[in-house]
Amino acid sequence: MGKQARAIVDLSLKDLVKDLNKAYADEWLAFYLYWYMAQTVSGKSYEDIQGLLNKLAKDELEHAQELADLIIKLGDLPSANPMDLEKNANASYIMPPKNMADINRIIRIVSESEAGAIEVYNKIAKKTQGKDHVTYQLITHILSEEVNHEEMFENLLER
Repeated sequence: MGKQARAIVDLSLKDLVKDLNKAYADEWLAFYLYWYMAQTVSGKSYEDIQGLLNKLAKDELEHAQELADLIIKLGDLPSANPMDLEKNANASYIMPPKNMADINRIIRIVSESEAGAIEVYNKIAKKTQGKDHVTYQLITHILSEEVNHEEMFENLLER
């Protein structure tokens, strides 16, 4: 964003970047969790779950990239130290189950993680609606993907 684009943002850029950096940290933690579980899942139907987890991991990494790009456009930098990710995130890292054949537990973990992301992006959307059109559009795009992720895994639990 150029100077004029940043100037029309009708809220504190410092606070907004802080919120975006927290969401950025969330996305990295979700990416790693889903990627790890995709590599280690086992048991009945593990290949189906592995495929879904790999797809979600790619989506979460894409979200982190989109957030990083926006943070830079807003004149700041995303968090650089991976050791700070959990400290700066909205929620603590959810540990994968010890038993990687427990598909229902994996599905519940993903559903819980996605529900947290929905809450975070909904708050940022409300904060930016009518005040920062560029951020609002990106956040609602990511929010819609998180809603789809949650629904996909909740539907698996119902089977």
